[in-house]
Amino acid sequence: MTLKADTYFTDGCGRCPLGGTPQCKVHRWARELELLRNLALECGLTEELKWGMPCYTLKQKNVVMVCAFKEYCALSFFKGALLTDPENNLYKPGENSQATRQLRFTSSDEIGGREAIIKAYLFEAIELEQAGRKISFTEKNQLQLPDEFQKKLDTIPELKQAFEALTPGRQRAYSLYFSAAKQFKTREARIDKYLLHILSGKGLNDT
Repeated sequence: MTLKADTYFTDGCGRCPLGGTPQCKVHRWARELELLRNLALECGLTEELKWGMPCYTLKQKNVVMVCAFKEYCALSFFKGALLTDPENNLYKPGENSQATRQLRFTSSDEIGGREAIIKAYLFEAIELEQAGRKISFTEKNQLQLPDEFQKKLDTIPELKQAFEALTPGRQRAYSLYFSAAKQFKTREARIDKYLLHILSGKGLNDT
């Protein structure tokens, strides 16, 4: 475990005003998140803090994240679309998500009763990363993205993956908002402000 990741389990991701308060979503799922954390670590993954959330990696490659939402907590697999899922346990975080898939939970008992199944998904995700498997993304209508944002996408693979997983409408909204700024510094500031939003699978106006 890492002390940096501990801040998420005590104070949340810090992306909203509820961080560090009793109303933060991490407190609603405290026991469940701790169980998911332990399972990821038991599978030999390395714990890091990325985008304010616990990220579990293999040789510095992202494999899965532990996340808290209003109605559930989840393991979010970066290459979840490649996982075998005969019982349809995995969910898309968004309608047009091409890569990420989630295992969702609403109680600690649910996690405790499915440890073997959860570890099977984790170990398969690890095997995919060890094998160097890649997601084949479907081409979407080309957007006219500002150069500053395109450079971010080219240099941050996780951001590119998260942006491509957004719905076309959400992509267009970000593109229009970033491009509307006339000055370079303003465009940069807008992009930096919404990086975590995009990485979390949220649209421009999502909370």
